[in-house]
Amino acid sequence: MAIIDSQVHVYEANTPKRPWHTVPNWPDHVTGDEMVAAMDRVGVDGAIFISAFSMYRYDASYAVEVQRAHPGRFALVKPVDPDNPAVADVIADWKKTPGAVGIRIMMTKEAGRDPNDPGLDRILRAAVRYDFPVNMLCWGNVDAGAALIDRHPDTRFIIDHLAIMQPRTPPAPPEPWADLPKVLDLAKRRNAVIKVSGACTLSREPYPFPDIWDPLARVFDAWGFERCLWGTDWTRAFAVVN
Repeated sequence: MAIIDSQVHVYEANTPKRPWHTVPNWPDHVTGDEMVAAMDRVGVDGAIFISAFSMYRYDASYAVEVQRAHPGRFALVKPVDPDNPAVADVIADWKKTPGAVGIRIMMTKEAGRDPNDPGLDRILRAAVRYDFPVNMLCWGNVDAGAALIDRHPDTRFIIDHLAIMQPRTPPAPPEPWADLPKVLDLAKRRNAVIKVSGACTLSREPYPFPDIWDPLARVFDAWGFERCLWGTDWTRAFAVVN
């Protein structure tokens, strides 16, 4: 059975050639070659390469370069811009890109997007037209994410990171699973699946993180294993767990 990581970020060092938009507390670089080596060390056959919004915003050119160099190891997801009136054309072009399997939107509170945003409507209609699932980050804003899913029943959604706010530095928040009831309710939307990615960062105990397994079991029960995608997001988890 092939083991696929549903969430990795691959990126070059922050240089004038390809500058980062923000500087997260991640490793200084995890290039395509370095990610493949890391996958090989632990027996991961392939990964969904999510072009890093925090670093590159809507520019997925590095992802395309890496997939070209390692075509059997990565499939690609590109963030798309609701404020771009030509975003449907961007998605049409992305469909022609070798290895492209999806797009991504941000529905966090920081993004400030209303579920009725016409730019989101353009994106989600295009996702149906070009048969792309939409990866959605809605942690800390699950109600808005649910409303968007309900508004677009023909669109396939992939919920990022359990829809649970995850820390960038330890420790986990005092009540890391406060939004779990909302996440379980999301499972009623049959046009959505969920990434169980970065879950270890929600633990307040050392490996093997015994305090996360009861809430995760509730996720598995609500969603069903066939709608749960395992993922590491290890470049972010790197700063949180050993």
